[in-house]
Parts: sequence; C-alpha cells; structure tokens
Amino acid sequence: MGDVAMTVPVIKAVLTQNPQVNITVVSNAFFQPLFEGIDRCHFYQANLKQQHKGIGGIFRLYKELKKNAQINAIADLHNVLRSSILKLFFRSGGYKIATIDKGRAEKKALTRKENKVFQPLTTTHERYADVFRQLGLVVDIKMQIPVFNKRRIPAAVATLLETGKKIIGIAPFAQYKEKMYPLEKMQAVVQLLVAENNSVLLFGGGEKESAVLQQWENDLENVHSVAGKFSFAEELAIISNLSTMVSMDSANMHLAALFGVPVVSIWGATHPYAGFTSWGLLPENIVQADLYCRPCSVFGNKPCYRGDHACMQMITRDIILEKITGMSDV
Repeated sequence: MGDVAMTVPVIKAVLTQNPQVNITVVSNAFFQPLFEGIDRCHFYQANLKQQHKGIGGIFRLYKELKKNAQINAIADLHNVLRSSILKLFFRSGGYKIATIDKGRAEKKALTRKENKVFQPLTTTHERYADVFRQLGLVVDIKMQIPVFNKRRIPAAVATLLETGKKIIGIAPFAQYKEKMYPLEKMQAVVQLLVAENNSVLLFGGGEKESAVLQQWENDLENVHSVAGKFSFAEELAIISNLSTMVSMDSANMHLAALFGVPVVSIWGATHPYAGFTSWGLLPENIVQADLYCRPCSVFGNKPCYRGDHACMQMITRDIILEKITGMSDV
C-alpha cells in the first residue's frame, strides 16, 4: 500500500503540470479511494485473483484497457512480473512504454553487511517522476504540498473525541517485525500521550493487529482503535483529521502525508536513505538509531543478524514522545 500511496502526489503533479494529459491508474480495487478527487485521473480495477489472474487474465486486462481507455503510452511504476507481461502485450501494439528504475544495485550496496555504501539514494517519488519524464512530460515534484484537503470525519469517530484535545494517530505495526518498535514500549508511549491530555486513535489491519489494538482501547482511557471498523475511504478521512501520525516505515506514514498531516516516523532495520520516506517528511521528524549495521535490508524482510534488534531497542519512549510533543501542531 505504501508504494501505491507514494504514486499519488507524483500523478497529481503530472496532471497539474501537463493539462493535456489524462492518466488511467490500473491497480487493485482496494486502492481506488487514494485517487478519488484528482482531476483527469481515472481508475481501472485489476482483479488479479479472478478474471485477470494468470497470463490469460492479464491478456484479458490488456484487451479491456484498449477498449475502455484512450491509451497512448504506458508508465510502469511497479516493474514486477505482472506489469512486465502486460507491457509485452502493449509493446506488440506499438505503444510507447517507460519503466521505473528501482536502483536495485544501489540498494544492494546500501544494505549489504560488508563494504556498505552509506549514502542517500534517489527517492521513490523521483523514480516515479522519471518514468513520466521518459514519456516526454514535465514533472517537478519539489513542491512539498499536501495532495488532498481534510475530509469529513465519520460521525462514529467524532463522537468519541473530546473537544480541545489533540488527536494523535498511532500505527504501531509494519509488514515485517524488524520494522516494528516493540509493542510494550509503544503502548507506554500511548499512555504518556493520554496523560498529557491527548486523544489517541490506533491504526492497523488484519484480525491479529485489530485484536491487540482493541485490547489497548479496553485498557486505556481516551484511546480508540479504528482498526477493522471502517472502510478504507473512511480511514483516510479519519487520518486527514489527525494532529500528528506516529508510524513505522509503513503505509500509514504515506497516507498521512497525502493530507499534510505531520508525521513522526520510526525506522529500524530500514533507512530513509533507501528512498522510501513519505511525501514532505521532515528529517527532524525521523526517529532512528545511529548503528553501523543499518540498513540491513531495503524492506525490513531479513532477520536481524545481530540477534538483538538494537536499531529499535536503542530508541527510548522519551525520544519518541519528545518528537511528538515538540512538533508545532501538537
């Protein structure tokens, strides 16, 4: 989800700066709310587990796109097997095609154990922009402005929030455990935020995560879990009303950034140098430990070879709390 969310500000910039262009985003139906409200941006659902499954399904998708969308060129922002197969069909039709350069060699050098080349790489936003530049379009993404305005918060959440209190979002989970701050320490951060007269909303996905966050809600006052209780579109509206989002290197960091919500991001096995920071994230709002072994992987999907997860254990709850309370919007 984070990768898809990072395409949104770039696509909006392309459309704003190239008024003659229309863009059709082809992706999983779940992600459609991310692109709603962007002028001349159309969404086409790819049902990869049903009618668009396998090579035959991708060919069916190709034929549907040719029939239902006016396409002059293909911008592959994903560069995976499915998108490569789809490109083959379009290439046979003579379409102009541009593909993202993921910088795999550079990322391997950044994350290797020995002879690490520790330097910032091209951001993912810039890599997306380069794809459109290959197609001859003007793209300037230096404008770090919110993509969307604040949206109406669902009534079921509005009634839970006390007037005058800051609303702090906490997203304690990530796809891989090496990117997660220890849950017991994060729960302590939540307790301290509540003690300082803030309201806290908890974000997560899946049954196990929702169960953990529901228990936090049950145990603490002014703490409410929204995990699994709202549609994706409703969650986006809730996020847009936060005073601050506290997130790992995960999707919620990117979702909050789309609305200009200040983000405090906590990084463990991964590192901002790999280029996956959120739109407009300020360096001073990044929480991370200075360790020789970081980053040990691009996505956080490799076990800690030290065995102690020091990159997260070294970060105290007070450091995180100081970042949150030190922000002008909190």
